[in-house]
Amino acid sequence: MNSPIDTFIRAELVSFACDPGDNDLPQPGSLEHYGDGLLWLKGSHVHAVGHYGDLSYQLPSDAHVIDYRGKLIMPGFIDTHVHYVQLDIMASYGRQLLDWLNDYTFPEECRFANYAHAEALSNAFLDEMLRSGTTTAQVFGSSHPGSVDAFFTACQKRQLRMLVGKVLMDRNAPDPLMDGISGIADSERLIEDWHGNGRLGYSVTPRFAPTSTKMQMDAAGALLRNDPSLWLQTHLAENSGELDWVAELFPGSRDYLAVYEEAGLVGPRSTFAHGIHLDNAMRKRLADRGANIAFCPSSNLFLGSGLFDREAAKETGMAFTYASDIGAGTDLSGFGTLKAAYQVGQLGGQPLTAWQGFYGLTHGNAKALSLDSYIGQLAPSYEADFVVIDPNATPLLTRRIEHCTTLGERLFALMMLADDRAVYETWSNGQCQHQRD
Repeated sequence: MNSPIDTFIRAELVSFACDPGDNDLPQPGSLEHYGDGLLWLKGSHVHAVGHYGDLSYQLPSDAHVIDYRGKLIMPGFIDTHVHYVQLDIMASYGRQLLDWLNDYTFPEECRFANYAHAEALSNAFLDEMLRSGTTTAQVFGSSHPGSVDAFFTACQKRQLRMLVGKVLMDRNAPDPLMDGISGIADSERLIEDWHGNGRLGYSVTPRFAPTSTKMQMDAAGALLRNDPSLWLQTHLAENSGELDWVAELFPGSRDYLAVYEEAGLVGPRSTFAHGIHLDNAMRKRLADRGANIAFCPSSNLFLGSGLFDREAAKETGMAFTYASDIGAGTDLSGFGTLKAAYQVGQLGGQPLTAWQGFYGLTHGNAKALSLDSYIGQLAPSYEADFVVIDPNATPLLTRRIEHCTTLGERLFALMMLADDRAVYETWSNGQCQHQRD
């Protein structure tokens, strides 16, 4: 058996070992920063990380060191909630959620009955994601099983760590999208074929309560009980009109969250997108079960859905993650997500530091998805998923960075001004998957 290939990259390195806290400076021991660092890979995993001067004497005499001094390496960005099938309807004229679904989303998703279309969009979406520095995402397909087969196939070819699921919906949608009695059987087949296959995982995916009957949601809960290694993704409390609709459809449930609780869908591997219109009792119930809310700031602003309350989440112990959501989201870039999260926070008197933002986008999101043993840090034995960032990608960035005197200022400038042009390379599983033109 051949030994894994060594790769040596010299650059500034930034990673978070744990939550940096809410102060202007990160908690001691949370930040790992090497101004002149060495990232040493063995095959698909990180072998060593440290100061170049401390590690360079251990290198083989013929070692080729990739010299990226002047660039910054961070763990690959993680997106906890995104609809790949909505790529082509990004930037469609903004309406409220339910109108937007009927006018744009549902007609677009009907196209995914065609496998060739699903295959083309899977590859286009992954190209854009990697261009943005994102290496892992939790992804919605359409209600067509072929949309998930196509996406998993494209991910496997690129050796990406991905979570994906077929949308379940058996009511209140156009006929071509409703999966009826086949939805659960199709999910079971996809789980058998793909869950745990390489770096791939399956997320059971009821779209949201209004488009699934109680029978379908109960069956989705049974899938989770039968295999606790599965994930669960759906939507919760995004829009006030949505809350009213759920109350009409489920008059016996005390609130929106209870609909999911009664079906057995709330647990430590459950992600609920948005969670804007929650009270503290609901937040506490989510916290008690270890579930997380995917905070999608650019989408929430675009559709006028409301402002996510990070402070209430922290006070109740409810985990939250950062996500792009597209198509209602306006940016696949993690930088764009953090920029919008900062703006939402400012409107609520809840400033977001760069430490909090980049921790959340990497280690924090990995932890909430139960993937923090594999990804989210630059550390020995971790999978080699990382992004190479060019702080001089644009003239404006260069001017701003020149005026920064601390790492925190530089990271904040990137959070506010960077986009996909700042992503010089994106690596997954020890291989460069994207290089900027």
